[in-house]
Amino acid sequence: MPCLARRWCIIATLLILQGSNVANVDKSAVEQVLGSYQDKYTGRSLSEDKVIREVAITDGAVSVNLQMGYPCQGYMPELTSALTELVKSVDGVTDVAFNATTKITAHSVQHGVKRMESVKNIIAVASGKGGVGKSTTSVNLALALSAEGAKVGLLDADIYGPSQPRMMGLSGQPESSDGKSIEPMCNYGIETMSIGYLVDEETPMIWRGPMVTQALEQLLNDTNWDELDYLVIDLPPGTGDTQLTLSQKVPVSGAVIVTTPQDIALLDARKGLKMFEKVEIPILGIVENMSTHICSECGHEEPIFGAGGGQRMATDYDVRLLGSVPLDMSIRVQVDGGKPSVVSDPEGAIAQSYREIARKTAAALAGQAKDYSAKFPNIVIQST
Repeated sequence: MPCLARRWCIIATLLILQGSNVANVDKSAVEQVLGSYQDKYTGRSLSEDKVIREVAITDGAVSVNLQMGYPCQGYMPELTSALTELVKSVDGVTDVAFNATTKITAHSVQHGVKRMESVKNIIAVASGKGGVGKSTTSVNLALALSAEGAKVGLLDADIYGPSQPRMMGLSGQPESSDGKSIEPMCNYGIETMSIGYLVDEETPMIWRGPMVTQALEQLLNDTNWDELDYLVIDLPPGTGDTQLTLSQKVPVSGAVIVTTPQDIALLDARKGLKMFEKVEIPILGIVENMSTHICSECGHEEPIFGAGGGQRMATDYDVRLLGSVPLDMSIRVQVDGGKPSVVSDPEGAIAQSYREIARKTAAALAGQAKDYSAKFPNIVIQST
């Protein structure tokens, strides 16, 4: 009996020692390797971005809660895989699990312009000239942000030439429950509004500037947007009345410039970029559209509009090149058919390019100053 009791005592001791060895994981070491990892989209460490919310360790198993500041569902498998390898390099770690969420906050806008209650961030998509694929970029950017996990709206601000209804596969007129405000038209999970819903497709808008700017303000403010993370505004080309109204009265968090590599397009794109700089709207980056032509017959790729123009412009103005999109016939066919690339072929190379652009755009915005006005109480002075 004494021998048996001694044997059980030894076994119990070994189990206790084994358990203590398994659980002996340095939490600070885990937090350090996690915090030092650099997010490839923000360019900052996870510690700087305050992404790591909680680290729990039980018997060598590490559980990590992450809270991303921008929508990036397509990036999460790559991110968590890389972080898993880092955490497993810490002594004693036997297993790693991640729980990732996203919290998109409102960011600051132009001085003196009040942020919209139902829209956290407005992103203006602009170009200096027409014909560079700005509207196609706008609609695919909105759809890509949605695919990455955000709640997104799309406003067609081109009063003279609205194209978003056709690109989004929508028709008919929006409803109004009170006769004062209008409900957005929805498709593919995106809320949209355009003057194109209110007039016949072939009716020309023969309006002077003041009428155009008033229409833009009404489309923006009289639409019942439903708590959007991002509202993408597809601007008309140029730097005229609509852009001026946008800079003075619309709370814009950042702008995206669309251009082609062609020198003539870049000249006008630079003017658009400088305009946003003058009105203190941050430039989130540049999208180079029609970067190369891909032959639909043989697949040959050729830079028919020149090469590297978007990158040169980004370097000259110290902004980010968000991505390059080829001149591919499928892009045109899909938007003409009311089913843009991101929803028509979600796993295709074109859709993945737009999702990459969306992640870079949202990450650039996440690095801007946040809007804290909602956290401060209203101070009312009353005479007694």
